[in-house]
Amino acid sequence: MQAVLIIGAFAGMLASGMPIFLALGILSLALVYLEGMPLIAYPQIFVDHLTSETLVAIPFFVLAASFMQRGGIAKALVDCATVWVGGLRGGLALVCVAATTVFAAISGSSIATAMAMGTLLVPAMINRSYQRPFALGVVGASGTLGILIPPSLPMIVYAIIAEESVPRLFLAGVLPGLLQALLFGLWIAFFTWKKGYPKEDGISRDQFIKANLRALPALSLPVIILGGIYSGIVTVTESAGLAALTSIIVALGVYKGCRLSEIPEIVAGSLRTTASIIFIVMTAGAFAHWIAGSGVSDVLVGFVESYELSAWQFLLFINVVLLALGMFLEVFAVILIVMPIVLPLLGPLGINPIHFAVVIMVNMEVALLTPPIGMNLYVLSSITKSPIAEVIRGVLPFIVIMLLLLILVTYVPEISLFLPEYVYGK
Repeated sequence: MQAVLIIGAFAGMLASGMPIFLALGILSLALVYLEGMPLIAYPQIFVDHLTSETLVAIPFFVLAASFMQRGGIAKALVDCATVWVGGLRGGLALVCVAATTVFAAISGSSIATAMAMGTLLVPAMINRSYQRPFALGVVGASGTLGILIPPSLPMIVYAIIAEESVPRLFLAGVLPGLLQALLFGLWIAFFTWKKGYPKEDGISRDQFIKANLRALPALSLPVIILGGIYSGIVTVTESAGLAALTSIIVALGVYKGCRLSEIPEIVAGSLRTTASIIFIVMTAGAFAHWIAGSGVSDVLVGFVESYELSAWQFLLFINVVLLALGMFLEVFAVILIVMPIVLPLLGPLGINPIHFAVVIMVNMEVALLTPPIGMNLYVLSSITKSPIAEVIRGVLPFIVIMLLLLILVTYVPEISLFLPEYVYGK
């Protein structure tokens, strides 16, 4: 009965339009009070969830993504991808997938990726007679790679909650992310061939060389970020700071996509984004603290043991739950609420937490494309002035592809675990 009241209260607050962090904060405060815990302990719970050094990486990666989006870096990547795959049928759509994959390896943010690529590529595809829903779907679905391909902000939050290695988690997302990009590319090739979409004009040798040389500073960013981490030269937090600094230098000094006078505006926008993430971390952390102390996890462990659920049955169940939660909650909120509950179950069921992280991320990728909360839908609707229904229609085929990917990564854990185990051992 108590669980029903909690769920009902939370759903009611969200339905009223209340921000997620505020709904979680009020709910966790009420639960702490009803448990008889002194309210003076509530601020301490907030602080306890902000003491992780790894959390410091988030504002730096957000700042780096902002400068990449505004500083001309995205355009350089698009131009580079164009000279490689733009000459194929449906080349602009393939350019979107290729450029987004690289951009995701720099930004760590799905929303930043969708905004940068949507601004550049949706108008270009429409001008080349691509159907608007298809153009929107390509950009929206490709943008989700930002939370799967490293560096990934949700992966960092997962690492803090599950006390797992961030480099291992980053590596776990590489092969699933590349597989997702490949599946998107195959669908685009089939769809554009079926619709008879045009091929782009041929690229001269000079244009090819020029575009690649111009993209070198942008392409160096993932090498600096990820190379620094895996070489052991810098920590994840230090690499985030390095990414922010390098992005500012490249954006201002190389591509000149933004001016010095715009820096305060970009920094302010980054701070707002970071603040929203931190507030969700604090309030969801407080809610997770109540869950841990209430014995909910112990009840679930007992449930799994009594019904003798196997690992595949549990994963099927949790996928359904995650997909449902993702339709109504923000990515960080889902991770912070679900992980404290299910983490004690992973060991007894023999599920690797690194593999489970990828399962969650693919679920959250789908969540970014599903109403009513799907953020990529609203980002694309906003920047292209398109009806939200048109965006949803465009992403539907890609959601089907992502669900197929979800089945693969759920039941073939080697896709996620091969690189981490190859590099670091089991």
